[in-house]
Amino acid sequence: MPSSFAPHARRRTATLGVLAALLVAVRAASAATPDDIHKIQHVVVIMQENRSFDSYFGTFPGADGIPMQDGVPTVCVPDPKSDECVRPFHDPADMNAGGPHTARNAIDDVDGGKMDGFIRAVRDAQRNCQDPNDPRCVGRRDGIGVMGYHDGREIPNYWRYAQEFVLQDRMFEPTASWSLPAHLFLVSGWSATCRDHDPMRCVSDLRNPGGIRLRRRHEQVILRQPNYAWTDLTYLLHTANVSWKYYVAEGTQPDCDDDEMTCEPKPQTVGTPEIWNPLPWFDTVRDDGELGNVQTLDHFYVDAATGALPAVAWVVPNGEVSEHPPALVSAGQAYVTGLINAIMQGPSWSSTAIFLAWDDWGGFYDHVVPPSVDGNGYGLRVPGIVISPYAKRGYIDHQTLSFDAYLKFIEDDFLSSARIDPSTDGRPDSRPDVRENAAMLGDLRQDFDFEQAPRPPLVLPTVASPPAP
Repeated sequence: MPSSFAPHARRRTATLGVLAALLVAVRAASAATPDDIHKIQHVVVIMQENRSFDSYFGTFPGADGIPMQDGVPTVCVPDPKSDECVRPFHDPADMNAGGPHTARNAIDDVDGGKMDGFIRAVRDAQRNCQDPNDPRCVGRRDGIGVMGYHDGREIPNYWRYAQEFVLQDRMFEPTASWSLPAHLFLVSGWSATCRDHDPMRCVSDLRNPGGIRLRRRHEQVILRQPNYAWTDLTYLLHTANVSWKYYVAEGTQPDCDDDEMTCEPKPQTVGTPEIWNPLPWFDTVRDDGELGNVQTLDHFYVDAATGALPAVAWVVPNGEVSEHPPALVSAGQAYVTGLINAIMQGPSWSSTAIFLAWDDWGGFYDHVVPPSVDGNGYGLRVPGIVISPYAKRGYIDHQTLSFDAYLKFIEDDFLSSARIDPSTDGRPDSRPDVRENAAMLGDLRQDFDFEQAPRPPLVLPTVASPPAP
């Protein structure tokens, strides 16, 4: 079916075609250079849901974790209900409650840098529940679950990856908001609402990008299918003939359209654009005829086994394996381990970089104040892990990072450092800045040693056992 937005596709100029040819030529020439980024021929971004850094790696040795003295946290968060100050605590539960995580909640949690609004946000959400006795609404009854953290006893595989590869302890959500803006930044470096299909008529929107919903008390009304007219990374990849796929685990959506802590499960399918599957709503994907690049998860396993992984891949979960409360932590870890094992046991392992992260903080406590990069971010810290045969062993990356660093790495590797930049990419839009060029943004190449011999796979059991005491 021809795209209804074909006029925008026809606006591409011959100059852009020349640029594309130049990018391919430069990439091919530089690929012959030994010991550099171009040893990575496949980038796989695995995006899970709703965990802060402290909630998973707050006690990881050497990381900027929960401040402690003699093994006892020295920080606490006030609980307005009990008038007590609650310290972070080890939580062995496989099912967690989490907290509200809208843009407003991010502001409240950070509280001007005091990082003490996490329990208060949960209490406010509890007061606004339709049925305060519904456990799906109130989550953990005592309201302090957001202060709990896990360690190697509950998430041994994640800790093993961090021990053997690279753990990033300053990976920040690209914007202080919920899952949809985070996923939009993941693929495009921006979250916006567009008045029509003109890329120059888009404005930053961290709350309701695309105007997909109108919140009313205890209900949600879908206004219209959003149009994402601004430029995303797939446009540059398509122009340079770089392959990409977006793999979606079908089932239920991991989160709620209205940003609440819990909601009734809704279907998630490849054919239906949703919050975790936003690319079909981008004009560029339609105009380029690449809707077919959004595929079900079974295609990922086949591609990994047969050496058919694209140059750039994103993998998103369904609700059951997302780790988004109330999904089980163990189910998410098993799913992610299976994805990584599939890559490690396939023919592409020797040339692959896996970037594992969680899309937002999910209301869980974190003690680090997010830095301000611009009017759109950053958000709170989330866990970040780099897994690759060229990843440094047992390295903790203290650079300031965000999902923009994934875009930057991909652009450096496959696009000769061309950016999603309205002044150079041949498709101007009204984004306020080029996030990949932010001065404070670190460089993921620091996580690799391209001179080392490729490391062998580390295949772990999907049903993990805790480490020996």
